[in-house]
Amino acid sequence: MAFALALSGSFFGTAWADRDNDRGRLDTSSGLTPDMNDPDIAGDPDYGVCRGTNPKCYHNWVHDRQNRVLIYSRNAGPRHANLGTALAPGLNPVLGPNNVAQQAIVNWMAEVGVQANWTEDVNTLAGQLGPGSSYKAVIFLSPTRDTLWKHGTAVSPTSAVNTTTNAHLDAGKTALRQFMRSGGGFVGIHNAFGTEYNWPYYEGLLGNANYYNHGANQDGTVRVVANDPSTVGLPAEWPFRDEWYNLRPFPTKVKFLLTVDASQLSLSNDHPGHGKFHPVAWCQYYDGGRVWVTTLGHDPQFAQGAGFPGGAEFKKLVVQGILSAMGNTEFCTHDHRQHHHEHDHRR
Repeated sequence: MAFALALSGSFFGTAWADRDNDRGRLDTSSGLTPDMNDPDIAGDPDYGVCRGTNPKCYHNWVHDRQNRVLIYSRNAGPRHANLGTALAPGLNPVLGPNNVAQQAIVNWMAEVGVQANWTEDVNTLAGQLGPGSSYKAVIFLSPTRDTLWKHGTAVSPTSAVNTTTNAHLDAGKTALRQFMRSGGGFVGIHNAFGTEYNWPYYEGLLGNANYYNHGANQDGTVRVVANDPSTVGLPAEWPFRDEWYNLRPFPTKVKFLLTVDASQLSLSNDHPGHGKFHPVAWCQYYDGGRVWVTTLGHDPQFAQGAGFPGGAEFKKLVVQGILSAMGNTEFCTHDHRQHHHEHDHRR
């Protein structure tokens, strides 16, 4: 552990010191090498939790978790087409033919022996993730806006100030925080980055990152930049179609897994994009739990798997990412190439 901390410190210290000399030749193979002095990176806030790539930030306080995950796709704003019609309250409501994203994750996890339950009911989420939750991970599948707020409760002036009721309006937030602190896994897919904008804890959960805007849904080339259990078996580059989210702030203290070649993209006019290091997937430990996230997953056709350009690779990425966040495989492992890169900086 001490070695890992020392290595991390010397790596980042060297990266900062050698910024000007190495700007043109940074080796991104370790997944840990964006230029942290770049003015487009908006700092590294302290979220008051242990976070980063060091396993010391993980603690599992629930030892009887079952081999299952919970998919949460409640929308409190615009709804992605791949989510289909809004679901009925409760756990595992009937999925219709247009609920393609939820059905895809359920099917993909079943193929690897993992039970996936689903809900768009914040009360159900709070109950399922409450103290001692037996889920190994929760998957935020493109929820939107204040998805964890119990809308429509205690809205009258008298009820809103009545402290004798059990109207816990943000029980979902409390449950998610306690789930993470007890060693649960969090997986964020696509518009998990368009959620809970004004909750700093959630922004930290995403890796000190948040959605800013995006360009058109368009073809791009995904690049693997790190060895990791979630990227095993993926080609070095593969095509995919997405909106390619621009981020603000830019993620920090995470292990970057995938980037997109932004030079191929037509980005929005009011954000410059992230140039040669435009990340689209990363992982970290956060407040006791595991976090694996990707900004990919907009196009409704991704659920077709091999029938969509890059679909088979995306499926493999997501399934392996979920399994690692569950703890079924190793998680956010140290990439030996980071050590090589550190010595490259010292030469």
